[in-house]
Amino acid sequence: MGALDFHLLVAALRADRADVESYHRVLSETLGSALPPGMVEVARRRTLADRVARRDGQAVSVRVTTPDHVLVLSEAAHGGVAAEIHQVVRGVVISRKPASVEAWLAALARELTALAETDTKARDALSRLLDG
Repeated sequence: MGALDFHLLVAALRADRADVESYHRVLSETLGSALPPGMVEVARRRTLADRVARRDGQAVSVRVTTPDHVLVLSEAAHGGVAAEIHQVVRGVVISRKPASVEAWLAALARELTALAETDTKARDALSRLLDG
């Protein structure tokens, strides 16, 4: 995956995404099934109405775990999306840095691009995201 594909991936993830629920749909539905199990995790808030209706509830955070980083998007205190990038060494988080959504998307694209270079299923999922 070249530099052009990297920029296409960032643009595809950036398009019309203003809340955690939108990112959750893209990451879980488009990439989640093709990526290794546990790489994309979603935390949800379920109301009593959600439980009664057997709905999953609203996504409040999305966590993408890679060998070197944990990328977290969550609901911000006053609406919108808050992003964090955690540095991981040997499975231990050694730093947590707040990031802009743009920086978070760029970090995610870099991680997915690196994964796609070694994993055929991930490469196919990224191709579907870029084509769709």
